[in-house]
Amino acid sequence: MNKLGFVKILVIGIVVAVLATGGSFYVGFRFGQQDPKVITVKGITNLDDPDIRADFGVFWQAWEKLISQHINGDEITEQNLVYGAVAGLADSFNDPHTVFFPPPDAKKFEEDVTGRFGGIGAEIGIRDDQLMVIAPLKESPAEKAGLLPKDFILKVDDESTDGLDINEAVKKIRGEIGTAVTLTILRVGWETTKDITIIRDEIRVPTADWDIKDNLLHIRLYSFNENAPSQFQKALVEGLAKGVDGIVLDLRNNPGGFLEIAVDLAGLFLPKESLVVSEVFRDRPKTDFYARGNAALKDFPTVILVNGGSASASEILAGALRDVRGIKLIGEQTFGKGTVQTLEKLKDNSSLKITIAKWVTPAGHEIEKDGLTPDFEIKLTEEDITAGNDTQLSKAFEVLKEEVVASNQ
Repeated sequence: MNKLGFVKILVIGIVVAVLATGGSFYVGFRFGQQDPKVITVKGITNLDDPDIRADFGVFWQAWEKLISQHINGDEITEQNLVYGAVAGLADSFNDPHTVFFPPPDAKKFEEDVTGRFGGIGAEIGIRDDQLMVIAPLKESPAEKAGLLPKDFILKVDDESTDGLDINEAVKKIRGEIGTAVTLTILRVGWETTKDITIIRDEIRVPTADWDIKDNLLHIRLYSFNENAPSQFQKALVEGLAKGVDGIVLDLRNNPGGFLEIAVDLAGLFLPKESLVVSEVFRDRPKTDFYARGNAALKDFPTVILVNGGSASASEILAGALRDVRGIKLIGEQTFGKGTVQTLEKLKDNSSLKITIAKWVTPAGHEIEKDGLTPDFEIKLTEEDITAGNDTQLSKAFEVLKEEVVASNQ
């Protein structure tokens, strides 16, 4: 995900943008003559375009019938009808990452991106039309309650999550600090669901921690936020000062963050001007991002840990290091969040998050949905977690030691 604001693209007021497409306005006007209404729309062009592609008469007919016949038709505001229509526009793309935020929800979304907010501390997403945990944050209420990546959330406080988009799900899960929310969870391998109650708290997104074992530096990166480069450099300086022989870069349960930071960190591991990732758009040339760092670690033995909670920027960095340098990935299949969104503010402080591109690794692999398959697949079971037995990390140290030996020959 790029920084808030992302790649800015032109968005006209949503009603104008839609009505100006092809001859759509003309059809609405023609049907409007049959069922007259006073509608003022500014900025419309191509009124005489014969290429009719949508019948807006149906829209206005449905609008009128809903207001006049629905049991609550005299209570709903026309503005809420507009918001519902715009949400439907976004939903018609069948893309869980393209979402409309009414003004209050837009404000909440921006709070989430800043990295400090109230809630349970879990990144959530939608996969195969089902709400899912991408990753619980370190030391968050979600992690302490036992949520794991790829847990399905079937209910929130006994209300089904079927049909919920991310925005609606977040509103249901978030709440006042100190209050409880109960999630009905289904996990692969479970025979039935379990209710997990979590006490909401203020959430601070962590950045990194590190330690040294067997002369190998283990860096756990939790987020690609603004603090990630400085924290990574601090870990690196400490490790190199002690003469470590290799690095385990641990991206497990890292749901991503800013694209620029993933590219910057890649510049430490890759030769200068190496391709890190490409953004492929619908109707304009792709944008390539190249390593621009000092390549201080370009020959340094390194392995990467990933799992189902590794998403977005994590997948970009891991994919680039494997494609360009052959660095081994250890753990489990990554989440598969490989699209680019732009956040567009509308005139009333509502906003649209729109998917505008997809990420492709240097070797041409599309990250979206399929994610990255590790070179060494190691499952971490609930029993392992309960016993504190990190078999994935053990395997990473094993493989890294072999890499160190090979580099010294």
